Amino acid sequence: MHFLFIADPIEQFKIYKDTTFAMMREAQRRGHTLAVCEPRHLHWERGGRVTATVQDITLTGHPEEWYSAQAPKAAALADFGAVLMRKDPPFDSEYFYATHLLEQAERDGARVFNKPRALRDHPEKLAIMEFPQFIGPTLVTRDAQDIRRFHAEHGDIILKPLDGMGGMGIFRVKSDGLNLGSIIETLNKDGAESVMVQKFLPAIAEGDKRVLIIGGKPVPYCLARIPQGSEVRGNLAAGGKGVARPLTQRDQEIGEALGAVLKERGLLLAGVDVIGDCVTEINVTSPTCFQEIHDQTGCDVASLYIDALEEALQGA
Repeated sequence: MHFLFIADPIEQFKIYKDTTFAMMREAQRRGHTLAVCEPRHLHWERGGRVTATVQDITLTGHPEEWYSAQAPKAAALADFGAVLMRKDPPFDSEYFYATHLLEQAERDGARVFNKPRALRDHPEKLAIMEFPQFIGPTLVTRDAQDIRRFHAEHGDIILKPLDGMGGMGIFRVKSDGLNLGSIIETLNKDGAESVMVQKFLPAIAEGDKRVLIIGGKPVPYCLARIPQGSEVRGNLAAGGKGVARPLTQRDQEIGEALGAVLKERGLLLAGVDVIGDCVTEINVTSPTCFQEIHDQTGCDVASLYIDALEEALQGA
């Protein structure tokens, strides 16, 4: 089949760790052909199908010039065997509009993974509130007094913007409340924007675990992203150290329970973040960590993903 990957510019990929690259490599190994474009290349004109300016590529196997590309051309998304939406956050207005174009492409006959409606209707931080049995004390509000009440109740808290990524904009406030007012003003923009506030989980010292769910089933290993030095964030983008580990019984329980729901909604791949026994985020836009887990454990996550993709396509 011919697979179209909608992603960030491929010349910026760090192929030694990039999950989209791992997907491409496994797909090509199985005989599938590859094309790429960016969301800005999507196009929909009255009376026509959703198209994109795409480039067919071939992976070379060389670390430097790792792909060869053909000349750009226009192609309808419905003419591809599968369309994989792998654009990294932020989930801004342009990402939102892209999901609408992709949903129209589905009406044209395209098979899009993850489903555009599911991407649009599944905000990665807010999504955890649907599963209270798996999360710690959490508040979403734009009201400063509400945040102060939560802090007074729990003493040690984490504050984060709802649209953050890679650990950006995350603050910890301990029981002394130092700088709480300033942090609230920074995050809620004087009451204009909502903030997520969570009780601090000391288990972060053991890592912020990324539990991957593919086709509704948890991958047997997670990647624990461990904060370094005095840092409270475990995100790899914030300097965390990634250590692959087998799932605990609780991780497995979480993965199976959430996996059944996410698969039903058209989310072939999700990355559930777990600190200790608590879910903190459910990532669906472009979950990562395939290569880190494979390099440390031998578990071929990319192969599991392409298995699930091919199964989904055969079941169409």
